[in-house]
Amino acid sequence: MAAAAQRFREFRMPDVGEGLTEAEILKWLVQPGDTVSDGQVVVEVETAKAAVELPIPFDGRVREIHVPEGTTVDVGSPIITVDTDPAAGDDGGDGAVPAAEAGAGEKREPVLVGYGVSAGATRRRPRKAVPAPAAAVSVPEPEPEPEPEPEPAATVPAPAAGDGARPLAKPPVRKLAKDLGVDLTAVVPTGPGGVITRDDVRSAAEPAPASRAQAPVPAAAVADEPPSDAARERREPIKGVRRVMAQAMVESAFTAPHATEFVTVDVTRTVRLVERLKADEDLAGLRVNVLLIVAKAFLLAIRRNPEVNAYWDEANQEIVHKDYVNLGIAAATPRGLVVPNIKDAGSKTLPELARALGDLVTTAREGRTTPADMRGGTVTITNIGVFGIDTGTPILNPGESAILALGAVREKPWVHKGRVKPRHVTTLGLSFDHRLIDGALGSRVLADVAAILEHPRRLLSWG
Repeated sequence: MAAAAQRFREFRMPDVGEGLTEAEILKWLVQPGDTVSDGQVVVEVETAKAAVELPIPFDGRVREIHVPEGTTVDVGSPIITVDTDPAAGDDGGDGAVPAAEAGAGEKREPVLVGYGVSAGATRRRPRKAVPAPAAAVSVPEPEPEPEPEPEPAATVPAPAAGDGARPLAKPPVRKLAKDLGVDLTAVVPTGPGGVITRDDVRSAAEPAPASRAQAPVPAAAVADEPPSDAARERREPIKGVRRVMAQAMVESAFTAPHATEFVTVDVTRTVRLVERLKADEDLAGLRVNVLLIVAKAFLLAIRRNPEVNAYWDEANQEIVHKDYVNLGIAAATPRGLVVPNIKDAGSKTLPELARALGDLVTTAREGRTTPADMRGGTVTITNIGVFGIDTGTPILNPGESAILALGAVREKPWVHKGRVKPRHVTTLGLSFDHRLIDGALGSRVLADVAAILEHPRRLLSWG
C-alpha cells in the first residue's frame, strides 16, 4: 500500500504568493493519459494577484484531474494525480480495480484523495483482513426493507458503511454549505467523480429562476410591459485581480490620509527630446515615450528629496526610510488593474529604464505578471493620459508613500517668451501620505518633476 501511495502522487495547489489562500483554474494544458515531466507547465491558474503557470514537480502519466476549469480551489487541495511508474501496469486502466475482476473474497472501498473521496479510485482489501462476528454475517445490512429517510434527517451523517450515504465534498465546500444553510444531500454534484463544488452549493442556495416564471402571464401583458430591470442586469463574481485591487484601494483610502497637488507644465522640449531619442542607436528597439522621461524625472526628484521615499509602520510606530526605489507602473489589463514595479529603478540608466518599462508593460498586457513583480513597491506612476484624461486624484498603493499621475499631453495655446504660442502641455497630479509628507515636501517633489519636463537638460545637470 505504501508503494502504491508513492507511485500515485498528488500535486496540490501551492501558495504562489504571500498569504494567498485560493486560486482559480483557468486552463488545463494536459489531460488524463498524457505523459508529463518534472518542470513541465500543466495548468494556468489565477490568484488574487496574477495569472500564474504551474509546473509539475515529478515525472509520470496523468492519472486524474481533480478540479475542472473555472473552479476556485483552496491552497493545499489536490488538483492532479500522476502515476510516477506507468510501466508497472494500470491495475484496471485508471488505477481502480474493475468490478468484473474483483474476487469474491475482496471488498472495494474508496481511496481518500486529499480532502474528499475520488470516485473511481479504489483499492482492494481482503474481507478476511476485517473479521466480522457470526451474528453480523447472519444479518445483511441492506437486505431488509430500508426505512426511507425523511428529508429533515438528511442532515444527520449516515453510517460510513452505507454506499453513497455521505456526499462527496471538500471541507471548504462543506463549510460554505453550512454558512448558506444548504443541505449537501440535496445538492446535485457536477464535479469530477460526483464531488460537490462551490458553484453547486451556491446554485442550491439561490432561488430557482424558474420559480418566478411559473405563474402564467397573459400574452398581452408580455407584449405591453417592458422587461424588468432584473432581466436587463448581469452579475459578475468579484474575484481574482479585481477583488484584491478593490481591497487594496479601500485599505489605502481609509488608512493613509491622502493629499493631492497638481501642476500644469509646458512639456514641448520633452516631446522634442523623445523624438530625438527614438533615433538614438543606444535606444534602438526600446520603448521611448514621454512616460520614460517622466519616470526618470520622478526618480531624480526622489533622489533630491529622499524623505519622500519612506513607509509609515503603524504597528511598530516607526518611519522606515528606504535607500532604494522600486518604481511601480499602474497597468490596465483584461483581468483588472495591476501595479508591477521596476526593482532598483533609481540606479538604472535611461536605456536600462526603457528596457525595464517595455518588459513590464508587455508582461502585464499578456497576463504574465507574477506576485513577485508586484511586491515591494515604494512609489508609483499612473499614466491616465493614455485614456485622454487631463488629471486625477490617484489613490496610493498600500505601503507606498506617493503616486504620480501623468495626464494627456495636448497642444494648447500657451504663453511662451511673452507670446501666445501652441505648446505641448500636460497636468501632473501627486498624491502622497500626509503622515509622512507635508505640503512643502510634496510641493518640492512635484515642482522638481515639472522643472525637468519643462527643461529636460536638467536630467544631466541634476543627475
